[in-house]
Amino acid sequence: MSLDKDLQCREIYTKAVCGKGRKFSQVTNTVTPPHAPTSILGAWIINNQYDAVKSGENVEVVGTYDINIWYSYDRNTKTDVAKETVSYVEVVPLHYLDKKHKSSTAEVAAVATQEPNCVEASISSHGDNVLIRVEREFKVEMFAETKVCVVVCPNGCDEYDDKHVDFGGVDDGDFEDLDPDLLDEELN
Repeated sequence: MSLDKDLQCREIYTKAVCGKGRKFSQVTNTVTPPHAPTSILGAWIINNQYDAVKSGENVEVVGTYDINIWYSYDRNTKTDVAKETVSYVEVVPLHYLDKKHKSSTAEVAAVATQEPNCVEASISSHGDNVLIRVEREFKVEMFAETKVCVVVCPNGCDEYDDKHVDFGGVDDGDFEDLDPDLLDEELN
């Protein structure tokens, strides 16, 4: 049996997740089609591409996506598709941050938990632009070397190889007296 005074600790460096963050945002993009639109027939966002860059205690998600708008013009007698590439920078704060990480080893990664998606498309009050409301969400992580403290077994791990663990007399017969109908009623 080990006493607290017998515990030995070591500090080791390891690569670990040292920062996490998540950000949901709504933005409005303005697209000017070649013809003044009469009505919007559809709007899609495709080709989202992005990269993550560390910026202080934040991660910047830098990317682009294409907006495609199918619209009618000339009093609904003709249709066309307007295409525009939009650039964006989303600053995601690191809410969990290990201050003891080795900053020279930091790397960041981002995942789009919600790809940019058009939730509303409308014609502007002037009638010559289309306003596209976009929702997007990113989750980011920062990986770096950091120091962790571990408890060390002074005699190595061999002394625990052939040990049997008793979980305090759990008996398989303990549940035979339960009424299954009572359990079903609680679930409903």
